[in-house]
Amino acid sequence: MTMTNSVKKQVLNMRVDESLVIHPLYTLLKLTPAAGESLPEILPGQFVEVAVPDAPHTFLRRPISVNFVERDSNRLWLLIRRAGEGTARLCDTPQGAVLNIMLPLGNGFTIPSDPNCKPLLVGGGVGVAPLLMLGKELQREGFEPAFLLGARSRADLLQIDLFEQYGKVYITTDDGSYGHHGFVTQHPLWEHCDYNMVYCCGPAPMMKGIARIASSLGIECEVSLENMMACGLGACLCCVENTVKGNVCVCTEGPVFNIKQLTWPI
Repeated sequence: MTMTNSVKKQVLNMRVDESLVIHPLYTLLKLTPAAGESLPEILPGQFVEVAVPDAPHTFLRRPISVNFVERDSNRLWLLIRRAGEGTARLCDTPQGAVLNIMLPLGNGFTIPSDPNCKPLLVGGGVGVAPLLMLGKELQREGFEPAFLLGARSRADLLQIDLFEQYGKVYITTDDGSYGHHGFVTQHPLWEHCDYNMVYCCGPAPMMKGIARIASSLGIECEVSLENMMACGLGACLCCVENTVKGNVCVCTEGPVFNIKQLTWPI
């Protein structure tokens, strides 16, 4: 079942219930609609565009992957990496503040139709963010997802305790301080891979490496691209990606693509 965005986009003022610094570079914001509206349906792999408050030099919204949705409590999680002025201001948003958010945007990951599917979710850096919600959704649909998560060091691993609630977790670190020493592309599980569907999000070189491995093993693979997305609506053309169908806007046609749709040299 392909998770396409048929829900009407909304712009909501959302109050920050919690602002949790989980790493010097990462803040987890948990938000609920300020006026009590119900969150629209949000699919794993979709993203939001957040207006940066009180930032005279930051005019454009910032695209942020949906990390998780608490359906019962009507709460949205955003895992934000402090990368520039805009994201720094979002990371510094205090509890009780209100952010203006456009959602839901883009198309999500595909939920397998084959009940025998064995999914592997691969992420690196802030690219792990959308995989948490995907893991929960896959488990809810009766699958047994596994996660292969990479970071520079043990100190840079994010939300591992949460991922462990939804499936087996494999770890790699660049410095060998935890899990397998090396990159996610070098983990031993690829030598005798027992998985037949791969989902991936992270730095472009990592995703291209995973795409090459999946292609060589004949495994279906979807990747979530992190192109610059200034408007989120396909108007500014900042996020154009070359595909087998020509140039498309990642924010409207993606951000999730099957690797067969892309022109990557794999």
